[in-house]
Amino acid sequence: MLSTVNHIAVNVPPRQHAFEIADQLAAAFAQTAVERDKRGGTAKIERDLLRTSGLLDVTIPADFGGWGMEWSDTMKLIRVFARVDSSLAHLFGFQHLMLASVSLYGSRAQTEELFSETVRNKWFWGNALNPLDKRTNLASKNGGYLINGRKSFCSGAVDSDMLIVSAIRSVDEKFMVAAIPSSRPGIRILDDWDAMGQRQTDSGTVEFCDVAAGQEEFLKTPGPLGSIRASLRSCIAQLILSNIFLGIAEGALEEARNYTLAQTRPWIASTAQNATEDPYILANYGNFFVNLQAAQALTDIAGESLQRAWESGDAITENQRGKCALDVAASKVTTSKAGLEITNRMFEVMGARAAAGPARIDRFWRNLRTHTLHDPVDYKIRELGDWALNHQLPKPSFYS
Repeated sequence: MLSTVNHIAVNVPPRQHAFEIADQLAAAFAQTAVERDKRGGTAKIERDLLRTSGLLDVTIPADFGGWGMEWSDTMKLIRVFARVDSSLAHLFGFQHLMLASVSLYGSRAQTEELFSETVRNKWFWGNALNPLDKRTNLASKNGGYLINGRKSFCSGAVDSDMLIVSAIRSVDEKFMVAAIPSSRPGIRILDDWDAMGQRQTDSGTVEFCDVAAGQEEFLKTPGPLGSIRASLRSCIAQLILSNIFLGIAEGALEEARNYTLAQTRPWIASTAQNATEDPYILANYGNFFVNLQAAQALTDIAGESLQRAWESGDAITENQRGKCALDVAASKVTTSKAGLEITNRMFEVMGARAAAGPARIDRFWRNLRTHTLHDPVDYKIRELGDWALNHQLPKPSFYS
């Protein structure tokens, strides 16, 4: 069982403090990552360590009790976790996506209240927004609404304290988003997530049966068309995924390197005395290195671009938002391709014994492949091509 993570002295600068805590957590998560990948289900112990660490509050402004961390640094924290356990990186990243949803879609009063309560109560947020799943609807009742239906791919809903929920209002087909407690009567969070990868993201189904929600719980400008600023949500979501992909690739390369140094033997036809001198193994590592360097550089550029767009607030322009979306798309394409290459071809530099079942080294590929299927990278390439050829910026949506 994991022990409680030690907190760093309070006189350490906040950014350094956050990364030191993240490094401690990642080291603890790595101890059980293989066993938990096999088991699946909810990572309750690890989720509680995140709760007590304070890192669930890093994107909340200091005025509301949070750390006020920039998006570029928050993305790097996600990467720290993804190197050892991409399921927990996903949950951590989506915590901050849900909080961003409150800030981008909600009023100032809603944001202040929900952020302050998140800090005070150590709330973990779950996702039940999934705009592609339109099976959830709203009916008016007693000045508020009743929510009925189902949502799929509800990452982090199990063991969450609050949910971001989307539904279609029956009377006019309007898309609406609410922030409500996960424990509210009528909400049933199913333990039915069983994918080949991302085994502990709890991305299963949430059912709603006459769930009461007040008008005040619905956020003011939901959806990417609410405002230019509100449309930044998709950029945040996409960049979270890019950093998860990048972290997986970094972790896979480190795993492969350690294995090659310790266990890999040169092929019988090789003239090398050691695997570390084999020209084909070296060529593979050279390609891994170059592709990963490019992915890291583009992802860091996208993080800075997002932060600048975020700081513009309501004054953000369409061009600024579009440039951010392009930077994020470039990161997404590069991290997807580099990650899939490394997590697949890493076995060629480790050898046949690396495929042994108990080691579960294939988890890096399974996690990345599972994630990349949710948002085909070909559509990002098309957007980048439309810019390169026609100078057409991506149109805001939930996915670009």
